[in-house]
Amino acid sequence: MKYRAATRDIFFAETGDIYIPSLAIAADFPQSMPMEPIHLLVTLDSSYVMQLKVLLTSIRINNPGERFTLHLIHNDIAEDEIDRLGSWLGEAGWSLQESTIDASLFDSAPSTRQYPKEMYYRLLAPHILMDEERVLYLDPDILVINPLRPLWDMDMQGFMLAAASHTGITELANGVNRIRLGTEHDYYNSGVLLMDLQAGRETIVPDEIFRYVHEHEKELLLPDQDILNALYGSRILSIDDAIWNYDARNYTSYMMRSSGLSNEEWIMRNTAILHFCGKAKPWKKSYIYRFGMLYRHYMQLARRMWQTGMLTGLPR
Repeated sequence: MKYRAATRDIFFAETGDIYIPSLAIAADFPQSMPMEPIHLLVTLDSSYVMQLKVLLTSIRINNPGERFTLHLIHNDIAEDEIDRLGSWLGEAGWSLQESTIDASLFDSAPSTRQYPKEMYYRLLAPHILMDEERVLYLDPDILVINPLRPLWDMDMQGFMLAAASHTGITELANGVNRIRLGTEHDYYNSGVLLMDLQAGRETIVPDEIFRYVHEHEKELLLPDQDILNALYGSRILSIDDAIWNYDARNYTSYMMRSSGLSNEEWIMRNTAILHFCGKAKPWKKSYIYRFGMLYRHYMQLARRMWQTGMLTGLPR
């Protein structure tokens, strides 16, 4: 079955300085010039472009001195939107690699408005990003509030993936998912994945994914996440969700689990990735959970930076 994507690289030279008075938080981090850029992967449709801009804004603010290559896999984002994205990344000194994929490959795969077909693309990333060795996948409904370098440099100990499980909050969900999928490991969240792409190319067979979807279509509750756990869960290195994939809905549960240590101050100092899991989303007025105001603050910053083209202010 055909699964290769059309890919183009877009590289930009650094231009200008950056100044945003309200972003003094960046000065809290030591300035460095890493030799190796961090490679990020996002897979989304046109309805999540705004959230991608918020994610990128949070990364830029809280990772001063870093260089990133953004790998974007999609099938329907307009060319002018890609160009705007490329220009913004270029002004930040980053680069963009865009890959388009044939959406008809997943015509028979279960999908919804909340879980579109693009969610499957991350599973095929090893066969799309053929020239890369490692990539960090991030869902678009994420804020990055501390540096990503420690995760990127992590020793993966021979595992194909590194991911966090949210089931440490309650073992009931863990047990249910083990029975439902016939697995013995924790149920890993697919929203943050550090991927060894060479190991993925050796292990992940696209036709096996398509066959599993076809055979288990009616059983898949969170389709891509179920596939990840059922087929590759034993190849996943477990990482701390409180640091690398904090479920923003569950502040009270984290506090109980840590005997009160993981309060808001601890989160702002230690948590790198805030993940707004589930149907409730912080860009909606109906959002009721604790970190909604923080997300809306980054939305405001993103609007300023993207609509005005103002990227001055952040140390390189």
